[in-house]
Amino acid sequence: MPLDKAEELLVGVETADDAAVYKLNRNLALVQTVDFFTPIVDDPYLFGQISAANALSDIYAMGGRPLIALSLIGYPTCLSLDVIGEILRGGINKVHEAGALMVGGHTVENPQPIFGLAATGIIDPKNVVTNANARPKDLLVLTKPLGIGILATALKGQLIEEEEMSEAIDSARELNKYASEAMLKVGVNACTDITGFGLLGHLQEMLHASNAAARIVVKDIPIWPKALEFAESGIIPARTHENRQYLQPYVSFAPSVKLKEQDVLLDPQTSGGLLISVSPERRDDLIKELKTLGVKTHAIIGEIVEEDAGRIDIF
Repeated sequence: MPLDKAEELLVGVETADDAAVYKLNRNLALVQTVDFFTPIVDDPYLFGQISAANALSDIYAMGGRPLIALSLIGYPTCLSLDVIGEILRGGINKVHEAGALMVGGHTVENPQPIFGLAATGIIDPKNVVTNANARPKDLLVLTKPLGIGILATALKGQLIEEEEMSEAIDSARELNKYASEAMLKVGVNACTDITGFGLLGHLQEMLHASNAAARIVVKDIPIWPKALEFAESGIIPARTHENRQYLQPYVSFAPSVKLKEQDVLLDPQTSGGLLISVSPERRDDLIKELKTLGVKTHAIIGEIVEEDAGRIDIF
């Protein structure tokens, strides 16, 4: 299918970036995105919060500020209106926390519940952060732990209670707003958010777009401990296997990297953190700013190197 192109379209789909950016004038551009998914938790209010945070994350990854959102709801006829109301309440809560407005939406019948947002943000065209400008010697900073997909799979299998994964749920419903503000203040080279393709999938997209490679150190990656426990027992989402198959030509695991660690790096995330590529000279400033703004996780997990574009070596 031919892709639409225009001088005003600053970011399209060519580099698999997080959102589209359309320039209105020299000082203003729109950031447009859409995302929705099925529940990863049982509590409808929390599901609404997580789904909204996930959708808004694409705007934050580009350095934008959310402005308005439209809700997207699919529901089975057996689902009560009270449950749908709680999902919406959670979503609206996060949209308001982002400083944006929920201005409408669309609802359809569907065999299983789905919820998400079509969201629009604004940005100064000079400040757009894409996934296509990571540079050799840059350091990679991750702002949320990995493993929410594995924990959600365990929850569906009744192997864990929501209370036991409350920290991971809190992380998933946390906006990437402050991480985005930190990177804009400091000035970074590239960014993406970590969602369905897992850490390695979204990193590979960044590397391919930037014509670069990366080295990752497993011990430096923040991971929810119970996610490793379940991965060791083979409790992982089906999407993990799909991610592994797709990334096989690009990823090299050192012999010391355990299978459970590999699975977490391939784990599809919902409302994961930002992955930021920052120059060595600005690393300390970025970490300081993340701490100042209350971003709990700010781990340096690897670096960008000059090798085959898209290649990831993991130690």
